[in-house]
Amino acid sequence: MTPLAQLLVDRITTNGPITVADYMADCLLHPRHGYYATRDPLGAAGDFTTAPEISQMFGEVIGLSLAQAWLDRGMPTPFALAELGPGRGTLMADILRATARVPGFHAAASVHLVEASPPLRAAQLSALAGVKVTHHDSPDTLPAAPLFLVANEFFDALPVRQFIRDDTGWRERQVGVNDGRLAFGLSGPLPAPQLDHRRDDTKHGDLVEHCAAAAGILAPIATRILNHGGAALILDYGDWGSLGDTLQALQTHESIDVLATPGEADLTTHVDFETLSTATDLTASRVAPQGLFLERLGITQRAQTLATKLSGEALEAHIAAHRRLTHPDEMGTLFKVLGLTRPHEPAIPGTTA
Repeated sequence: MTPLAQLLVDRITTNGPITVADYMADCLLHPRHGYYATRDPLGAAGDFTTAPEISQMFGEVIGLSLAQAWLDRGMPTPFALAELGPGRGTLMADILRATARVPGFHAAASVHLVEASPPLRAAQLSALAGVKVTHHDSPDTLPAAPLFLVANEFFDALPVRQFIRDDTGWRERQVGVNDGRLAFGLSGPLPAPQLDHRRDDTKHGDLVEHCAAAAGILAPIATRILNHGGAALILDYGDWGSLGDTLQALQTHESIDVLATPGEADLTTHVDFETLSTATDLTASRVAPQGLFLERLGITQRAQTLATKLSGEALEAHIAAHRRLTHPDEMGTLFKVLGLTRPHEPAIPGTTA
């Protein structure tokens, strides 16, 4: 049993079952035993790999998309270039390299990273050596200025509550204790007004996940974009609407029981893009598959250009990376892209045909 598992067993034994959201929050962010508080989880030596770690092309085309969005809005100066959950800083480094030749972009930009993990903050400063970086614990402290923001695989790690529909309404899935070990259980019937809109598209036994934290994250971002201008680009895995249990744990790139090693495995759920699209007064683009979004931005042409300088194993790895990012059987369809802009302003390049 992990140290965090023992703490949770003791707490639940004393105080009663906890929500799945509370369990996820402790597993990921507990100050002493939380997953993100204690390690760098990325890469071959970690538990998972994100798109920026697969190929530089991902960050390059995203950077040029954000730069064009900045140009389309009259090149506001100064502006905040921000990222939620920046991992090792690879995506932001690629964005900055790709936009270096966009006249005025770097001179107007200040770089802001929203990151709670001390090990990852250190990795970001290393990847962005020579760049003035301001770290934030939450979007609430981002500057009151035009904001151009990207969030890649950020919302999937936000805690969710899980509800199961029955004939009388909803019951909440909870984490309790059985024979001294963590186990799932169900609450009694309870009111869930946040799910009133799901009664028409669910039936008895269906499980729905609800991420209350998403709206709180988006609120200060929307305030800055509405008041000062800018745009936000969200990339994550998920779909429109939530249906079914998508909670998963990853450890050394393998799926494991979500209750097996709390604090030592990454926990994620599929993102409900309907929630993100309707949480603010910003205009949401249609949700696009990641592969289509990247193709609209010219990733294949960029891949072909880079391929001319490669051969052998390096070329094979490059071709595999392009496929992994864009092919429907890889990340191309499971991962989705959403653009958020002020009403009546141009869409972010790549989010529309």
